[in-house]
Amino acid sequence: MQVKSICVFCGATTGNDPAYAQAGRGLGVMMAERGIRLVFGGGHVGMMGLVADAVLGAGGEAVGVIPEHLVEREVRHDRLTELHIVDTMHLRKQKMFELSDVFVVLPGGIGTLDETFEVLTWRQLGLHSKLIVLLSAADYWRPFKELVDEIVKAEFAMAAVGDLFSVVASPKELFELLDRTEPPSLLPDSARL
Repeated sequence: MQVKSICVFCGATTGNDPAYAQAGRGLGVMMAERGIRLVFGGGHVGMMGLVADAVLGAGGEAVGVIPEHLVEREVRHDRLTELHIVDTMHLRKQKMFELSDVFVVLPGGIGTLDETFEVLTWRQLGLHSKLIVLLSAADYWRPFKELVDEIVKAEFAMAAVGDLFSVVASPKELFELLDRTEPPSLLPDSARL
């Protein structure tokens, strides 16, 4: 699969397990080595900052998209290849979507879940066919996968919802997945709402 840019959703903190930061740095370095541009939330803090720093430190490109209210809080990364300042969080997600070929979700909090559920919902509705991959460092996304399985079991979603995303354990597994994956197509109507 030919990937030029990856949107990374991740936390504004680094969490309590060093494996999270290690995965973020590893992802950033591997993206730069492959000439893949990072698209992310534009912050210098937490997982966001360390992924961007890893990409830039390895000679890659990092594009941030940040809403004005976060610029005012002085959390923007000031050494990016490109920075887009937008009016709202909704416009931020839309711009990140437009700039990306693939979505990768690193460990994060409520904001990361918001971004993830939105692109999953858009894919389920047939609005895009971009790959969505949860990078489950230290098995972080296991409860997410279990939640989706419970939603399917309770018949609030069809089993095909599980096909909307993939889960990998490391940056290496992510790139192995990308290397063997054909560009995804829209899900069949039977898998949509």
